[in-house]
Amino acid sequence: MFTGIIETLGTIQTLKTSGDNIRFTIKSAISPELKPDQSVAHDGVCLTVEEVNGDLHTVTAIAETLKKTNLSGKKPGDRVNIERCLLVNSRIDGHFVQGHVDATTCCLTKKELEGSTEFEFAIPEGFAELMVEKGSIAINGISLTCFNVTGKSFTVAIIPYTMEHTNMGSVEPGTIVNLEFDILGKYIRRYIELNISPSING
Repeated sequence: MFTGIIETLGTIQTLKTSGDNIRFTIKSAISPELKPDQSVAHDGVCLTVEEVNGDLHTVTAIAETLKKTNLSGKKPGDRVNIERCLLVNSRIDGHFVQGHVDATTCCLTKKELEGSTEFEFAIPEGFAELMVEKGSIAINGISLTCFNVTGKSFTVAIIPYTMEHTNMGSVEPGTIVNLEFDILGKYIRRYIELNISPSING
């Protein structure tokens, strides 16, 4: 479980294909603090640390993960958002993020404003009911608030600090990003799909 508050940026050093999987070696400021078997979010994708060597750590994305996320398009030199899992005694400054990406989408527009940058993203087919005005969304693992929500798109505003400390600074119209929708909305949708009537006790 994560919060969507990015700790640092990592830079992909090497990629190695093994069957349908891709093994990533990543350099980051917190790599020396990681341990094998630790869960770490990379652009919002929960991956298991396999090796740590100095300021480098290695993770593997399996075929299913590559199919549902933007990791399949990564290359050496690309930067990824890094967040370690939530500690039970931590403040939750973002929202509950599982690290299970639901879909990818593309940036539609980017608008520079005084003190912030607004990004408009397309809503993937089948997910519009999980988007609400002023609701939470994780983009590349970053906990953000969405607004101007329509049936086809939504907008987020990014402050300069977030632009500097995450890879949102490299997002342009056409860039593919990872989306994870709020877990509460997913449970509500599932409840409605099953058409379960709440029982009355007593």
